Amino acid sequence: MEHTEQPIVTVTGGRVRGTVHDGIATFLGIPYAAPPTGRAAFEAPAPVVPWDGTRDASRPGPTAPQVGYQAPIAALLDNVIELGDDYLNVNVWTPDPAASGLPVMVWIHGGAFSRGSNRIALYSGASFARDGVVTAAINYRLGTPGFGSVAGAPENRGYLDQIAALTWVRENIAAFGGDPERVTIFGESAGAMSVAALLASPLSQGLFQRAISQSGGGGTAADVADARKVTARLAEVAGVTADVDGLASLGRTELLNAQTRVALELAVNPDPAVWGATTIAHGMGIMGQFPVLDDAVLPAAPTALIAQGAGRGIPLIAGWNADEYRFFLVPTGIAAMLDADAARGVLARGGRPVDGLDARLDAGASPGDALCAVLTELAFEAPTRAIAAARPDTPTHLFEFGWESPVGDLRAAHTVEIPYVFDTLDAAPQLIGTEPDRALAAEIHRTWVRFANTGDPGWPAGEVRRFG
Repeated sequence: MEHTEQPIVTVTGGRVRGTVHDGIATFLGIPYAAPPTGRAAFEAPAPVVPWDGTRDASRPGPTAPQVGYQAPIAALLDNVIELGDDYLNVNVWTPDPAASGLPVMVWIHGGAFSRGSNRIALYSGASFARDGVVTAAINYRLGTPGFGSVAGAPENRGYLDQIAALTWVRENIAAFGGDPERVTIFGESAGAMSVAALLASPLSQGLFQRAISQSGGGGTAADVADARKVTARLAEVAGVTADVDGLASLGRTELLNAQTRVALELAVNPDPAVWGATTIAHGMGIMGQFPVLDDAVLPAAPTALIAQGAGRGIPLIAGWNADEYRFFLVPTGIAAMLDADAARGVLARGGRPVDGLDARLDAGASPGDALCAVLTELAFEAPTRAIAAARPDTPTHLFEFGWESPVGDLRAAHTVEIPYVFDTLDAAPQLIGTEPDRALAAEIHRTWVRFANTGDPGWPAGEVRRFG
C-alpha cells in the first residue's frame, strides 16, 4: 500500500474509508450500534443506523460520557474525552484489508467502568497489525448508563455493548483480513474484569477463542439490591426518580455531576450500611457502579460460572503487576500519610484480614508500602489465581509484571504494563519515564502475538511467568 491510499471496506451499516500509514490500514470510529441517547441510554444496544455513501473513518469517534481523572492521576494517563452521540464505536488496524485468515485481537479498555475509551494513544493497535494481527479496540457504555442498576432497564448494559461489539467483529472482521474463528479478547483492569465476565457469560459463547486478562479478577459483581442503593443516592442528588424515566430526563452534564458527587461520597465514607456490602467488598471503595448479578449476562459471579465450566476450552493468559495498588495510593499521597493503625483500619473497614499487613510491618515495611502490597495481593493476585484454579481442565498461563517505573515511586504499579504489551513506550513517558526497557517490551508484545496466533504463550499452564 502507498501512503496516499484510502482503503474502503464494507461493514454493517455501510462503507467506511480508512487511512494508511507505514503500511498499516487504520479505520477509526466505526459505529457498531445505534447511538444510546435519551431512553436508549438505558436499553440494550440497538442495531447500527445505516449511513449513505462512504463514511470517513480517518478520525477517532466520540468517547462514552465521563469526567476526566483528577490530579495527580490525570498526569499519569492521557485520557482524551470527546463527547458525542455515536460513541459505541470500534477502531480497527490491519496489515492488509485484502488478506484473509489473519488472527484477531480485540482490546477492552479499563477505567473502573466509569472512564476510558478506545482512543487513548497507549492502545494503538498499529504495533499488533505490524506483526500480522488484525486489532480492534471497542468503546462501551460507562457509569450509570453502562453499569448503574436502574429499575425498568436491563442490567449490565455495558457488557451488552461489549457483546454487541464482539458480534460486530464476528460479522465484519473478515472485511479487514481477519479470521472470525481466531479472535483473542484482551483487557486491563475493568477491561480484564470484562474478559472474565465474557468468559463466563452465557451470552458471549462462541464470540472468541482465546483471552488475556491483565490486572483483573472474576469476582467483581454486586448484588442488585446493593447496586440500587447507589442509584437511589444518585437520583436523590440529581433530584429525579431512581428509574429510567427519572434518569433519562437528565442532561449529560447533570448526570455526570451527580455521578461525580456520589463517587466522592462513597470514597470518603465507604460504609456498607449505606452503599451495600457487595458494593464496598467488590468495589473496594474505588468503584461505585460496576457489573451486577442478573438473570441474563451474569447469573453468578464470573469465577463461579467458570468453575461450573463456562469458558472451557478457551486458553487464557492472566496476570497482575507486582505493585498494583501503588497507582492508587502513592501518587495521591495517601500511602505516605498512613500510620500502622490507619493502614489496619483500611483493611478492617472492608472486612479483610490484617495478618499480611502486620507481617510486612514486622519486616520493616512502611505502613503505606505494606498496605499497597497487601491490597495488590487481595485485589489482583488472589482473584487472578482463583480464575486459574477454577478451570483446571483448560490452559491458564499466569504472569507477573515486575518492571519498575521510575516515575513517582510507582514501581510495577497498575497500568504500567500496558505500553509494554502494546509496544507503545514512546506514548507513555509520564507513566514509565524516558528510558523504558525496550527489549522487555519486544518480548511481552511478541508473547501476546504468539498467543493470538497459536494459543500458546511459551510457558506451561499453571506456572507464573515473571516479566521484568
